[in-house]
Amino acid sequence: MFIDEAEISILSGKGGNGCVSFRREKFVPKGGPNGGDGGDGGDVILVVDPNLRTLLRFRHERRFAAANGGPGLGKQMSGPRGADVVIRVPAGTVVADADSGRPVADLVAPGASVVVARGGHGGKGNTHFKTATNRAPRHATDGQEGQERRLRLTLKLLADVGLVGLPNVGKSTLLGRLSNATPRIGDYPFTTLRPSLGIVSLGDYDSLVLADLPGLVEGAHQGKGLGTRFLRHIERTSLLLILIDSASPHPLEDLATLEGELQSFSPALGRRPRLVCYSRADLAGGLDLPALGDEPPFRFSAQTGEGLADLLRAVETRLRALRAAEADVSPLWREEAEAEGAEDRAGARAEDETNEPFAQRVDAGLPLGRFPWPRRFYFAAGDASGEAEAEAGTDDDPPDPGGGAPDLGDDAPDLEDDENTPDLAEADEQG
Repeated sequence: MFIDEAEISILSGKGGNGCVSFRREKFVPKGGPNGGDGGDGGDVILVVDPNLRTLLRFRHERRFAAANGGPGLGKQMSGPRGADVVIRVPAGTVVADADSGRPVADLVAPGASVVVARGGHGGKGNTHFKTATNRAPRHATDGQEGQERRLRLTLKLLADVGLVGLPNVGKSTLLGRLSNATPRIGDYPFTTLRPSLGIVSLGDYDSLVLADLPGLVEGAHQGKGLGTRFLRHIERTSLLLILIDSASPHPLEDLATLEGELQSFSPALGRRPRLVCYSRADLAGGLDLPALGDEPPFRFSAQTGEGLADLLRAVETRLRALRAAEADVSPLWREEAEAEGAEDRAGARAEDETNEPFAQRVDAGLPLGRFPWPRRFYFAAGDASGEAEAEAGTDDDPPDPGGGAPDLGDDAPDLEDDENTPDLAEADEQG
């Protein structure tokens, strides 16, 4: 049974109460308070399970409650945390608040999760309330109550291409011919009562998901026929494949009816990219069919296989173009953007950094820039030619961290060759 709507009630766990306790031990006459905190209540979590296809589970199981947190204990021991409740839903589930209608989450990716009700916090033990004037507090706080709410779950199937058409135009036959799906096929209207999915192979390394929906009739948005209830299942599709019966006496009117129903249901769905084609071409024979758009319409027969290869090639080409357009950025563009961003940041740092000491800039009230702390520290080390001192040396330069004598370079006097330099050894002998 295909169930795509459900309403559930959830309740998160209540936090445990704090404990009032005192340390009572031999030879410790005034141990003081040692009451522990209560444990937090459990959460209610929704998780996408790729193995689920419908919301059938929630037809009979509609209430979910997480465990409460345990109370605090003596010796400053906290109570145990309440166990979480994990509710598994199929991919494509839309979660909304049943009372306000406000959307909560749209769970699409396998493994995606959302916390829909958080457990209450545990209460504080009396050890938190001791003061210099109240050394024996005899009160603690209670745990917070859990959250209770009602949620409405709506399933929107995930498909690449959606089949749209009037009743009995060959949608189910096409799905069964292109994939291994086994939809119900009959010679009477509204044979399809629930959506069906099928995987269609595109060569050896690619595939697409095809969705078959119940037929639309004029006035479906007002509740006629099966209504537009199942149209939400193609809201996620990238491409619509509209089928027009080749044996219809008024194909243009049929196309206008389908486009009007799509527009009435959702303006965004009415603007969705589409391919319009004639189905059941074996019934038309060699008759000339009117054009359904700017391009010549495709003609195919799911019964005989005529035109299916051309149709699949057109669908594959259109899907590839749509996927390329929907991509955010290409990897090459992303690498170039990151490189440009790194260069901009480096340039900004180079502009903001100066050789002037940071403290002097602060005292002078000068702008500090976005990167005020310099990454490099300059010392008056000098070199043999003295060029470094001439370029960067100032009176404010810090002393040599090594603590040694400065290097005077080529200007240093040669003590050995100077005749006026007294010999220290002779001076000692004369002394």
